Amino acid sequence: MYLGLLRVAAVVPKVNVADCEYNASQIIEATEKAAKCGAKVIVTPELGVTGYTCGDLFHQSTLLNAAESALLKILEATKHLDALLVVGAPLRCGGSVFNCAVAMKNGEFLGAVPKTYLPNYKEFYEKRWFASAVVLKHSHTSICGIKLRISPQLMFSHCQLKVAIELCEDLWTPIPPSSFASLAGANVILNLSASNEVIGKHNYLLSLVKQQSARCRAAYVYASSGFGESTTDLVFAGNAIIAENGRLLGEGERFSTIGTKLIADIDLELLENERITATSYADSLPFAPSFEEIPIEFGSTDHHDRKTLRPIPKHPFVPSDDRLLSDRCEEIINIQTEGLMRRLAHIHCSKLIVGVSGGLDSTLALLVAATAFDRLCLDRSGIVGITMPGFGTTGRTYNNALKLMNALGVTVKEIPIADAVRQHFSDIGHDINNHDITYENSQARERTQILMDYANKCGGIVLGTGDLSELALGWATYNGDHMSMYGVNAGVPKTLVKYLVRWFAVTGFSADPHAAGTLLDIVDTPISPELIPADEHGNIKQKTEDLVGPYELHDFFLYYVLRHGFAPAKILEICVKAFEGVYDRTYISRWLREFYRRFFQQQFKRSCLPDGPKVGSVSLSPRGDWRMPSDASAALWLAECDSL
Repeated sequence: MYLGLLRVAAVVPKVNVADCEYNASQIIEATEKAAKCGAKVIVTPELGVTGYTCGDLFHQSTLLNAAESALLKILEATKHLDALLVVGAPLRCGGSVFNCAVAMKNGEFLGAVPKTYLPNYKEFYEKRWFASAVVLKHSHTSICGIKLRISPQLMFSHCQLKVAIELCEDLWTPIPPSSFASLAGANVILNLSASNEVIGKHNYLLSLVKQQSARCRAAYVYASSGFGESTTDLVFAGNAIIAENGRLLGEGERFSTIGTKLIADIDLELLENERITATSYADSLPFAPSFEEIPIEFGSTDHHDRKTLRPIPKHPFVPSDDRLLSDRCEEIINIQTEGLMRRLAHIHCSKLIVGVSGGLDSTLALLVAATAFDRLCLDRSGIVGITMPGFGTTGRTYNNALKLMNALGVTVKEIPIADAVRQHFSDIGHDINNHDITYENSQARERTQILMDYANKCGGIVLGTGDLSELALGWATYNGDHMSMYGVNAGVPKTLVKYLVRWFAVTGFSADPHAAGTLLDIVDTPISPELIPADEHGNIKQKTEDLVGPYELHDFFLYYVLRHGFAPAKILEICVKAFEGVYDRTYISRWLREFYRRFFQQQFKRSCLPDGPKVGSVSLSPRGDWRMPSDASAALWLAECDSL
């Protein structure tokens, strides 16, 4: 396995009903193709050796004997493949016929898993031909004289990989067998299916597969019968689906006449971390039945420069689909707005003070404030936007701040800070020409003092503007912009802020092109605290990303550190792949180390954060998602970074 990833395949070969020799050859061919693509676990459809639609032929010894011979042929033909192969076939045991999934690897039958729930309604008549695993009394059966284990509670294991199997209808029951298998440790569930196609069923099937993978915190690999099954009364579309922890990793082409092959890389480490984090999973373990583990071995593989089939987006907080992104933006704005509305209503406050810089974060906060006031039926004049030009303020940000406030109809107030900061420098004996941290933070604290005092003066509260990415890096002045009465952007990463502002420009200001243009210009403005004087041309000289690194990298790191608990080595590898052609390994490694250094060093700022709403799966609130000592050592993480 590479980076904790396991390559799996759901293949749907062509089938010819009751022609076991033909079906075996198709399974062999499809399996070899999947194995050549690096698949280590391969699942095929239910009763694929015979065809699902054989009907009463399942009671013919000729068919049952041919099925065993076909299994032997598949075993021999695939013994050189370094993959666990699972195929569907009818097997006799103890005077009954069972609908089984047969697992094999390297020329050995590993075991057979019989189907537990047999559908016997509408178009299904399985109880006419098969017995349920519930009535199974024997522990072994045979295929052409070869003895093998038969049980619904078999698990095939290799290191952290634990594979369990269920068949078709098992998934559709109130408590699928895979639920118990996952509690017993299974992290990959295979489903051999023969689900026919009717209107609307496919979408329901997708939801079942995704939801079961989510509930089990497992990967779910599903292969269903396709072209060649009898169409006397039914049509089979050949569904191939792979999901992981509620997320669809891939879906094969349906109604293919040449068969379907779906391959994906699943992340076993991610699944393990999900189970560790969700304590309710551990609470359910007392309900786990005992499973018999059958060990399997995989050969060593050269993973050098291996291409993963797993999509690794550069911006994990930002959906790649435009429609989904728009929906996500609307939902986030609703969460932010609802949070602010509740705070204002609780304290009976109709005055809100916002420091407006003309940058992304203060723009988003002001837009959310205006939305909240509208929904509370409050006059927007109760929002006081204060612009506080200082030594580094540029004409671009200053003018954008004024344009935005005027467009929104909020109360505009300008309070320059230069004179007050000069007096402060004189008071503490600081040289104004020394543009050090004191020079910068004195301005940030002066601005916060103005906002706090003005809020006292008018009976309002200060709305915080800092975002999630700044909280992760500690990119805020302690007791300066670090503090507010409500941090409305606290759950929004920097890479998402600009999309939210752009969403407002497109959806909220379509009738006001000038205001929309202002918002779009703010989106395009370099990110800066503007605490250092502008250059000789009046442009922003102090660019945040030149100092702390690209926010798109830090947001990538943040997501995988907090959401999945990955180690630096894994984060580096997947980041290199995600940003291939954009940043090289050395550059990414440099900023990854800086991320960990700042993340640990700046925890003390997060330990006393203002209230603010969580909007996504990642949050840094000390009262919720992230509880870490302010003096925790980063030595382990930095040492790993240094070794990369």
